[in-house]
Amino acid sequence: MDLSTIIGLILGVALVLAAIGGALPNFIDVPSALIVIGGGIAATLLSLPLERVLKAPSILKNAFFTRKTSNSALVAEVVRFGEIARRDGILALEGVLGEVEDPFLARGLQLAVDGSDPESIAVTLESEMSNLAGRHRAGKQVFELLGKYAPAFGMIGTLIGLVLMLQNMKDPSQIAPNMAIALLTTLYGAMLANMVALPLADKLQVRTDMELARMGIVTEGIIAIQSGDNPKVVEQKLQIFLAPVERVAA
Repeated sequence: MDLSTIIGLILGVALVLAAIGGALPNFIDVPSALIVIGGGIAATLLSLPLERVLKAPSILKNAFFTRKTSNSALVAEVVRFGEIARRDGILALEGVLGEVEDPFLARGLQLAVDGSDPESIAVTLESEMSNLAGRHRAGKQVFELLGKYAPAFGMIGTLIGLVLMLQNMKDPSQIAPNMAIALLTTLYGAMLANMVALPLADKLQVRTDMELARMGIVTEGIIAIQSGDNPKVVEQKLQIFLAPVERVAA
């Protein structure tokens, strides 16, 4: 569970509710919510293939759940494999493949064991990184588009409310409900975009960047091992990927 996502979402909602205070019922309007949420989803569906939109819930879980990882621990693990390869030969890595939990690292080690040259390993692993980035970018786009269209539908709802209000100026009982639609749709659109959709899209990008950084460490390490570099040289190459504090820890 990613606490920053949960805390950020709860804190944002709590601050808005605190500002509203006891007037919460006045800020609830079903037609306004339908215009913003329904319109935002409709526009997103119009923009993207259906199967990509339907995958949004499974993609969303990546913003709330993440596996704790340590790049310094990953560097240490890759260096250990370098020591094994240096001491016992590259084929000795086949015996430790079963210990590897990271599928990308296991794939890189298997390529090395199979005798692929460093250039081929680099091409294969970098292709996998590129494909992963593309898949994640496609998933993030669902939330980016929802954040883009929600405020627009808030404005559409505002215009609808104003038109209805102006058409019923002779009937005072219709002014307040139509004014509520006019104002609340703008509020709902801004909240959906800036409290939910766009922050979640940014969090998904952070997840992608973290995963690509780990994959970069693995790629550089496997290439160095296959090239026959001394484990100390492998470690020096991989420490470039770490922050100064992490380098000390490693």
